[in-house]
Amino acid sequence: MGAVRIAILAAAAVAAILLAFMVRGMMSPGAPTETAAPAEAAPMAQVLVAKQDLPIGTRITPAMIGWQAWPLEALSPSFITDGAAATPAAEGADKVAQKASQVAADTLGASPIQAFDGAIVREAMAAGEPIIARKVIRGGEGGYMSVVLAAGMRAVSVPVSADTAAGGFILPGDRVDVLQSRETPDGSGRVTETLMRNLRVLAIDQSTEPAEDANTMIGGVVTLEAPASDVEVLVRGKAEGEMILALRPFTDVGGPVGHGGSAEPQTVRIFRDGEMSEVSVR
Repeated sequence: MGAVRIAILAAAAVAAILLAFMVRGMMSPGAPTETAAPAEAAPMAQVLVAKQDLPIGTRITPAMIGWQAWPLEALSPSFITDGAAATPAAEGADKVAQKASQVAADTLGASPIQAFDGAIVREAMAAGEPIIARKVIRGGEGGYMSVVLAAGMRAVSVPVSADTAAGGFILPGDRVDVLQSRETPDGSGRVTETLMRNLRVLAIDQSTEPAEDANTMIGGVVTLEAPASDVEVLVRGKAEGEMILALRPFTDVGGPVGHGGSAEPQTVRIFRDGEMSEVSVR
């Protein structure tokens, strides 16, 4: 073997020994190692959001909204939080969370989800979008009735009493017929007429919902939802005399809405083969 080859082999053997010592030192328990510092978790708050798309006119239920973690740095004072301390706390951003949670404390009460139960959506919201007070209307707030009304319908008020409103058992959301009993034009008797059928009760006085567990509501004015083309029927009926509301069953919710007719039998003359006969029909 040549001297040059022997020198190369010797150099390789020395390099291998040195590499082995270096690897052994790096793997020893006492050897210092570098570890990446864990990223600090961003401070979060719980924000009330829509759990599904909420089109205009939707009546909100507790199942449609819920809490979602939201970065404090992206929190707006108009958002509604659960009022709990943000975790982990962050100076400065935590003040924004406190200001946002004040919305719930001042205007909504202790349970924001329950506060929005039954509210009507004024501006459409997408799933995951924070609930903002200006985008919904709760009972008793301005603009509520215009959102509750269905397209092509009008709100018309009718004076009532316990006697003319089924003893007070009519509640907002029920369906009623509107009747009127008045004297005949010649003064010979009285005629009872159903002016409108299957109208929805929007409110009694200024209440759009009955009190909790209430079975009756006594008021002086009932607001009804009527087709725009039939508003004149109710207005004319108010001018002609007292009107009576007849409560319909809950199963009539999807029934047709429209004009009524005379409840008194009417006489119809029939001519057949030169002879006249009279029959009584309703």
